[in-house]
Formats: sequence, C-alpha cells, structure tokens
Amino acid sequence: MVDERQSLLEFPCAFPLKIMGRAEDGFAQAVLEVVLRHAPDFDAATMEMRASSAGRYLGLTCTINATSREQLDLLYRELSAHPLVRLLL
Repeated sequence: MVDERQSLLEFPCAFPLKIMGRAEDGFAQAVLEVVLRHAPDFDAATMEMRASSAGRYLGLTCTINATSREQLDLLYRELSAHPLVRLLL
C-alpha cells in the first residue's frame, strides 16, 4: 500500500518551509545552517524574512528543491527540535 502522504508530492519539487522564531541575533543564520545541511543547493539569497508587527518575532520562508520525503522529514525533525524555532509549517 502506498503511503497517502507520499502521493501528494512528486519529487523533485519546490517546497516552501515557513519558520517562525523570536527576533534574536543568530536566528536566521541558525535556520540557514540547518536548511543547508539538508538542502545544500538552497540559495541563501532567496530566504524571505518578515518581522512581526511588534518586531518580537521573525518569519522566514525558505523554498528548497525537495528531493525526497526522507529529506523533508529529516529537515522538519531538526528544525522542530531547534531551540530558536517556535513554529514550523
């Protein structure tokens, strides 16, 4: 039986990661390092950054070239466990 989640994506594909964390020094760099570990072809210049209205949080969007479900699972696992990451979509 094919896993239903696997049938929703065809690899390779452009896959946007939305990451939110407190606007602290080093947050964007820490996220970038994790993303590059799992998607070495990611262009850091394409990372989008948006501050919250009060400026306390920073939202990042990294659109990677996803090559497999395993790659995404490992990336999500590492980002979710990172102490600076508050929310990951």
